[in-house]
Amino acid sequence: MFTGIIEEKGEVVAIEPAGGGALLSVRGPLVTSDAAHGDSIAVNGVCLTVVEVRDEVFTVDVIRESLDRSSLGGLTAGSAVNLERSVRADQRLGGHIVQGHVDGTARLLSRAPGENWDDLRFSLPGPLSRYVAEKGSIAIDGISLTVTTVDDDSFGVSLIPTTLKLTTMGDRQVGDVVNIEVDVIAKYVERLVGTR
Repeated sequence: MFTGIIEEKGEVVAIEPAGGGALLSVRGPLVTSDAAHGDSIAVNGVCLTVVEVRDEVFTVDVIRESLDRSSLGGLTAGSAVNLERSVRADQRLGGHIVQGHVDGTARLLSRAPGENWDDLRFSLPGPLSRYVAEKGSIAIDGISLTVTTVDDDSFGVSLIPTTLKLTTMGDRQVGDVVNIEVDVIAKYVERLVGTR
C-alpha cells in the first residue's frame, strides 16, 4: 500500500524485454537507501517488486498485465518517473490509500498555468468514470490528487508548485499518457451494493 506522496523523481536506466514482460532498472538514491529484494516500490503509480538493488539503482520485473494497463511500456532510458516506497504502519497517511494497482491510462487534454497553481484536465476512460467524484481522490502517475471537476469523459485537478516541482507533473505536456488509479473504496462500495 502507498500514500500517493511521491518521495523522489527517479530516472529510468534501462528497460529490456524479458519473457513477454520487461526488466526495468531505475535510479533512485532515496528509495534504494533501504530497499531490499522483495520490497515494493511504486513507479509512476505501479506497484513493482524489487529483484535487485545495486549502486542506487533498483531492478524490477514488469509483467505483461502491467505493461498493458499502464504507461510503463512507453518508458525509455532517461525517462523521469515518480517513486514511492510502500507505507510503513508507523507513518502518516498523507495522501489517500493507493494500492499501486493501476486501473488504466488517461491523456492530458489541457494545461492552464496559474499564478499559484496549474489546472490540468485529463481524459477519463468510460468504464472508470463512475468511480471519479468531484472532491474525491485519484492517483495520477502515483500522485495522490483531489479531483476538482469531473464530467462523463474527463476530469480536472489543480497542482500546487510543490507538486509541480517534486513530481513528473511539472513536465507533462498536452497529449502525454499517464497512469490513473481510482479510489479503491468506490470500487468496493460498488461491489458490495451490486451483490445485494
